[in-house]
Amino acid sequence: MTVMFTIQHPAHVHFFKHAIWALEDEGREVHVVARDNEVALDLLDSYDIDYTVLANESGSLAQLAVVQTAYELRSIRYALKVDPDVVAGVGGVTAAHTAAVVGAESVVFTDTEHATLINKITHPVADYVATPTCYTEDAGDNQVTYPSYHELAYLHPDRFEPDTSAFEDLRVDPDEKFVVVRLSAWDSSHDVGASGVRDIHDAVDRLEATGATVLITSEVPLPDDLERCRTLVPPEEIHQLLAHADLFIGEGATMASESAVLGTPAVYMNSLTMGYTDELEAEYDLLWNFNEDDEQDAALERAVAILEDAESDRWESRRERLLDDKQDATGVVLRMLGLAMNDETLGSDQTTRTKAVVDT
Repeated sequence: MTVMFTIQHPAHVHFFKHAIWALEDEGREVHVVARDNEVALDLLDSYDIDYTVLANESGSLAQLAVVQTAYELRSIRYALKVDPDVVAGVGGVTAAHTAAVVGAESVVFTDTEHATLINKITHPVADYVATPTCYTEDAGDNQVTYPSYHELAYLHPDRFEPDTSAFEDLRVDPDEKFVVVRLSAWDSSHDVGASGVRDIHDAVDRLEATGATVLITSEVPLPDDLERCRTLVPPEEIHQLLAHADLFIGEGATMASESAVLGTPAVYMNSLTMGYTDELEAEYDLLWNFNEDDEQDAALERAVAILEDAESDRWESRRERLLDDKQDATGVVLRMLGLAMNDETLGSDQTTRTKAVVDT
């Protein structure tokens, strides 16, 4: 079996890396094509994953359509050379279209309901659309659901073990009280009209008043007086930081979910919600959604209450309950690839091509 993976975002590297390694260990032929976006290429390099760059970063939303079109055309040309049996992607617009042109099967993984344009031009074309059971939209007759989150493809305890190596060059000790704050660039097509943290000075002042150190990871420039808070942890080490933090607060849904599945409480400040952010709040009390423009005060009140809570061991028990309910998502990826190719060595009766929920 020859598998081609399309990478368009750093989170896609994390999501697929263990599946790529597993396939290579089994002697399968694997090809990875990438768009140079944020730190995606840095991550591929750090994980020693071979790849081919097919498009550069887009400087603005206006340029995104041009870059995406070039990426898809080059992906098709690349696929015609390597003749994949299956093409896989997150979001999956390039994967679905490439596979349809070259006669391969396509497996698309998505957890983002508000990516409406991408979903509309992807789901009808894809052979399989794999979504978490908490996904709230109907993805069509080719939808397969499974009980997990994308973040559990790389942060499930079978895949990830916390250590303190990332703290050697940071200004915080892993045993100190500290908060990770995430500020987003809002430059994705599905970010149009979205909003998050309104006053970063107010946020830092109130968090620091609890005695916590504030570490900011930001896609945008910070005010000069807050550059002292910026953390320059390597992208492949960010999950070590989240695993040891006392709190995550910010605009990034992926990082909020990553924190939650690691047992770090997350305050998510973003007008965009997904099924998984809603479920992490409603079912597991590991994430809190603040979706209105005027909710910064309420979000910070929640954050301060968490930091001042002496019963911090409750987070680990909530995480254990979550892990009891959810699967290792890398296993889901491999089973979906096996299902697409009718390959029993990767397939499993836990995943079926129906709209029924996959059994745990």
